[in-house]
Amino acid sequence: MVNLIGTYECKADAKGRLMISSAFKKQLSPILQEGFVLKRAVFQSCLELYPMQEWNEVMRKMNALNRFVKKNNDFIRRFTAGVKVVELDASGRLLIPKDLCQFASIKKQVVLSSAINIIEIWDKDSYEQTIDDAAVDFASLAEEVMGNSDEDGIS
Repeated sequence: MVNLIGTYECKADAKGRLMISSAFKKQLSPILQEGFVLKRAVFQSCLELYPMQEWNEVMRKMNALNRFVKKNNDFIRRFTAGVKVVELDASGRLLIPKDLCQFASIKKQVVLSSAINIIEIWDKDSYEQTIDDAAVDFASLAEEVMGNSDEDGIS
C-alpha cells in the first residue's frame, strides 16, 4: 500500500499537462512504471489519481459485488465513468484529458493533494474554497470520525 504525503501547487498548460512534483515522484518511484488511473471524485469536483496497484485493490473489491443487483451495477457504472489509464510522459508530465479537466474546472493553477493512497487533483480556487468551507466544522468532524478510535491508539 502506498501512503502519500504532501500538498503541492503546479500549473497546467493549454493541453492539460501538468508536472507532478518531484516530492510525489520520489514517493511514487517504486511504482511509477506501473502507470495510474485517473477518475472523477465521488464527493467533490476534483480528480483522483490512483497508482495502478491501488486501483487494482479497489477493482478487486468492486469485482466482489453482485452485478445482478441493480444498485451494485449502477454504482459500478457511475464509479468508473470517465476513468482513464494515464502515465507520466518522458518529461515527467501528466496529461489530463479534456473531459476530466472540464469536470474538475481545471484551468491553469492546480493543487495536487495527497489523500492517503491517492492524489487528488484540484483547480486551485476550488481546493481553497473546499478547505475553507471544511475548516468551519473540522473539529467536530474530527471528533466524530476519530474520537472513538481507541483500538489503534490514535489521538
